[in-house]
Parts: sequence; C-alpha cells; structure tokens
Amino acid sequence: MTATVSSTGIDSVLNETRTFPPRRAAELGMPRWHIASPEEYHALHRRSIEDPEGFWGGIAQELHWFKPWKKVLAWNPPDAKWFDGAKTNLCYNCVDRQVIQGHGDDVAILWEGEPMPGGEPEVRRLTYKYLQQQTARLANALKSLGVKKGDVVTVYMGMVPELAIAMLACARIGAAHSIIFGGFSAQAIVDRVQDAKSNVIITADGAWRRGSIVPLKANVDAACADLQKANAPVDHVIVLRRCGNEVAWHPERDKWLGDLLADAPDHCPCEHMDAEDMLFLLYTSGSTGKPKGVLHTTGGYMVYTYLTSKYVFNLIPDCGQVLWCTADIGWVTGHSYIVYGILPNRVTSFMYEGAPNQPDPARFWDIIERHKITQFYTAPTAIRAFMKWGDQHVAKHDLSSLQVLGSVGEPINPEAWMWYHRMIGREKCPIVDTWWQTETGGQMITPLPGVTATKPGSCTLPFFGVDAAILDEQGNEQPHNTGGLLAIRKPWPSMLRGIYGDRQRYIDTYWSTFKVKGNKPANCPSPYYLAGDSSRRDADGYFWIMGRVDDVINVAGHRLGTMEVESALVAHDAVVEAAVVGMPHEIKGTGIAAFVTLAPTHQPTDEKASDKLKESLRAHVSQEIGAIAKPDMIRFTDALPKTRSGKIMRRLLRSIAAGDTSVTQDTTTLEDLSVLAKLQENDES
Repeated sequence: MTATVSSTGIDSVLNETRTFPPRRAAELGMPRWHIASPEEYHALHRRSIEDPEGFWGGIAQELHWFKPWKKVLAWNPPDAKWFDGAKTNLCYNCVDRQVIQGHGDDVAILWEGEPMPGGEPEVRRLTYKYLQQQTARLANALKSLGVKKGDVVTVYMGMVPELAIAMLACARIGAAHSIIFGGFSAQAIVDRVQDAKSNVIITADGAWRRGSIVPLKANVDAACADLQKANAPVDHVIVLRRCGNEVAWHPERDKWLGDLLADAPDHCPCEHMDAEDMLFLLYTSGSTGKPKGVLHTTGGYMVYTYLTSKYVFNLIPDCGQVLWCTADIGWVTGHSYIVYGILPNRVTSFMYEGAPNQPDPARFWDIIERHKITQFYTAPTAIRAFMKWGDQHVAKHDLSSLQVLGSVGEPINPEAWMWYHRMIGREKCPIVDTWWQTETGGQMITPLPGVTATKPGSCTLPFFGVDAAILDEQGNEQPHNTGGLLAIRKPWPSMLRGIYGDRQRYIDTYWSTFKVKGNKPANCPSPYYLAGDSSRRDADGYFWIMGRVDDVINVAGHRLGTMEVESALVAHDAVVEAAVVGMPHEIKGTGIAAFVTLAPTHQPTDEKASDKLKESLRAHVSQEIGAIAKPDMIRFTDALPKTRSGKIMRRLLRSIAAGDTSVTQDTTTLEDLSVLAKLQENDES
C-alpha cells in the first residue's frame, strides 16, 4: 500500500493485508482474558485519555501505599508529577505485600543457569519469603557501608538471581540503582559510574556465557583504576562468587557478597518513598558523546508496569503461569518485565543465565517444555536467529504450555512474525508485538491478547493512557497511511523524568521538534514527547513503526522508512536478516544501501553467483514495494553490528555505506566490535 506523499510525510511502501482474529482463552488453557472485547478496550482507552486522574487513581488502588496521594497528575510540560504526595515502596509491592497476604511460599523467580557441556543446568526457585529475607540482608549490608536514600548504586552482573535481589534491595532502602549490562566493557562502566556519581559497585567474579567466563571483576578493577585517575574513586566493590575464577583483590575496597549477607540481619523495613523519588537510572547509547542517564521515578512507573504486565500478558495469579522475558535485566525490558511489573502481579518470573544456542540451538524450546513456560517475550533479532537455525530444533519439543507470545525491540518484519505464529504459537497463541522505549518505562502501543485482531508487523493500538499520533513537524496529525513522526501528546505514568544531570539535553532530545501553535509551554518548545521513530496509521487506526527518524531515506524526493524495505528483503527465501540505510548517490542525492545476512542454504559459491543473487533481491524488492525502493548497493555479511539487546546499529552502517572507515560515534553498546571491523576491512562499492 503506497501512501500519499506530502512535503512532511514519509512514504509507506509496505503491503501487508493478513489479519488474525483473537482466540478464546479456553483454547489456551486460561480461565479468561482480562479485557473481554474490543468495545471494552475502546471504552477504557477513551476514559484513560479523557479522565486520566480517575482511571489511574483507580488502578493505583490495587497496589500498596503508605500514604495516599494529594493529586494523581500535575502536568507542566515537560515535567509530570504522578501521585504527588503519596508514599510507597516498589520492593514492598513486589515482595513484602505478597508475604503479608499469605503467599510467601509461592515461587517468585524461577532461575536456570547456563548448562556446561555434558552437565545438567542449575535450577533455583526463589520464593517471596526468600526474596524478602535476602533483600533485607543486602539492604542492611548496603546501609552498613554508608549507602543511604538517594544514593546511586551501580550493579554490573550476569543474569543471576542476585542481580534481581540487588535491584530490589536498593529499592527497599531508597537508593537508586544503575544497572550496567554484564557484557559491557570497562570504559562503559567508567562513563556510567562517573556520570551517576556512584561510589558503590555490586558485581561478580565472572559470568558464564557460552561455556566461557566473562571477567566481570577484572572489568570493574580496570574501571576503578581509571576512575581513581579521574578523581572519582569507588569506595566499595561487592563481589558475588559465581564462577570461581581467580580475581585480583583490594581488601580496603572489595568485599565478598556472601560474607556481607552472612553478617547482616534479615529484617529491614522498606523506606517510605515519595512517588516522585528516583527509582533507577538506566543509560542508553547516544549517537555522539556520552550515554544518556534516563531517570525513572517510583510511583507512576510502579503503577504502569504493573498494569501493562497484567493486561498485555494476561497475568492471572494461581493459574500456574510462568512468564519468560528473555531480555537481560541490564536493559529496561528486564527491569520492567522480569522484575518490577511481574512480581506485583504474583506470577512466577523465569530468568535464564545463558545464550539461546548453548549448548545447542534447541535450548530455548527445551526450557519452555521443561518449565512449562506460559508467556514468552523475546526480540525480533532472536526470532530471526531461530529461523536461521532451522525448524527441526523447534519441532522436537512440546510447546503446548504457551499462552501468549511477545515481541520487543525493533519492529518485527511480517515473515518473522508469521514464523513465530506458526512454529512457536502453533497458530493459536496471540502475539503481542509491543512498541516502547527505555524512556517510556513500559509498553506503549501493543495488542491485548484475546481482544485485538493482529496484523503481522503492526504493533496495533495504544495502551491505556497513551495518546499516540503521527504528526508532521508543525504538530499536525497526518492522514491514514501517510508516515510521519510518532509522538505522544499526553503524559503517562511511567514516562522518564529527565536525563540525569542534563536538563537541556532532556528538553532538546525529547521536547523540541514540534512547533505547536498556541498553548506553548514556557519552559520547553513543545508539549509533545518525540519518540524518535517514524510511523504511520492504517485505515483501522493500527500503528506501523517504519524505523528511527534518523533512518528515513530521501530517495529522489520520496522519503522511505527503512523497516519496510528491510521487510521486503527478509521476505526473500535467501535472506535471514537485513539492514537498510541511506548512502550518498550522485544522481538521486541519497541511495539505498542494504546489508544482508543470507541463509546457510543460499550462500553464493562465486562472484558470478553473488551478483546474480543481488539482482534477484533487487527485483524482489521492486516487485514487493516498487522500483523506488530497489537497493543501489547490496552487501552480504555474516553478521550485522548490533547492540547487546539485539538492535541493529544502523548509524554505524551509514558511516560504512558512505565510505567512512573511521568511527567516532559511541560504540559502548556494540555487542561485537569484530563485526564492525570486518565490514570496514571489506568495504566495497
């Protein structure tokens, strides 16, 4: 479907017409769907937009507050206060509330370690009572080291239960946590610790990853040495003994976690936190300069992640549900949908330490079968990897326990969606393809299972309280099937409250694009939050994410979103994954460069076969969406440069396509630097 072209619109070239109606809950072994009908969804959504105080005030009463709020929402763009004047604690709502209500012996977190070759995986079941004891002990240990309410504690660990315990212990005493993904380098630690002014780090001797040890403590030691030179010393490093590898030891600074817990009492009352007190910092990569410390507060984030978890995954206590979000807790997905949104719903959250192909590509399906996973939430990058590895790994496992499938991260291309639907969901499980960001805190545009008819590649409709729109740069709403800038026009409870220590960057990044007439706030250029994504709405009001605004390609006067061209490429049998970026073109101004990963069965044997396949792909794109979208350059590559969370780093590919062999941008979130180096070495026209 080709959209109307406007001076500010983005052309939509994706043609996807398949629709899948919702299924009955009984078909998937559930007693009910929380939202019973599309009519109920629309009525609730309308109320949440027109009466946000009444709607969110009612939802908030499902959780515990030490003191009620004076006002649900105070909005002075770009600053929101949710549940102003209220006192609560997120650790209390995740853990203590469940114990007090008689569910202390229920399993809160089910954890499995990475299996060693030929060995059985380690499995631990952490009850709410155990979490209460352990978070209290660690909270008391932190207090004994001088950590107090408002301090920032850095956490740098693998996916072990102690990571969840550490974040909950911080929340327990009102210390904000800054979790750094355990695959990041020492330099990434330096940048984040220094910016957050943190002087306590919780880490481990190492972490298991594909049978090898990631040297976490060694990375922390290197970072601490650099921080000392920068006159920003770290006072305490708390170390979990996980892998048993030898580590350097600094007695004046380093302490074993086990020793601290053994000496600490297991009772620690939860701090009464203001709803707007800082809960955590989470650093995201910037295109240039230092990473941004996204700041989230307590009350609104708690309410929003609780409700999105409940409705999007259809969580029902006492029904044997086990939710597996495959993200690392070091990303916001793990914050919200492994710990903070799931535990208040009293449904077991599954954590896995290892990689999806360790010891073999059937690992995830084996886990789902053994642990009877009911909700499975993963990334499009992982889904495309599963496709590449082959259906045979899925076919030998019983996945009948699954009730809801989810997708998170980049937009999922329709063919990957269909494979997910067919092979993993057995054409029965609803797929919730969710759009949201670190900055939004929780899911913003998403289907609701059992209610929303789904379309492959569309994140469908806004969640409650989300007023999403497609706008031009003047803030005017775009017509159906005309792409534009995705914006949120009203505040929502889990929205970020700023960039830590950089007010102007916060305003410039998220609140400066729309030149809205009238009602202009005095302290920021626009009352609308800019998501940084381009999108369109179809005739049914469904949202289709077209890519990052920076990734829009202007080809001969036509503005094309990268996601749609990538989807056309991946629809070809030879292609497993594709990334599309703009490149300089002497005639068009900007051409289309495609970086393509091929299926093992379609690897060209020589240059002639390679050229033939490239022409076949160009013809396929032309047939699928039109000649205007044909790539001017196609490069085959074994892997694409990605962040540790699986997002393709297209800004690096743009530099390579432009012939720039030097990289001056932030690469601290890049998973494998060798991928970038190989692309630079083999640069070709």
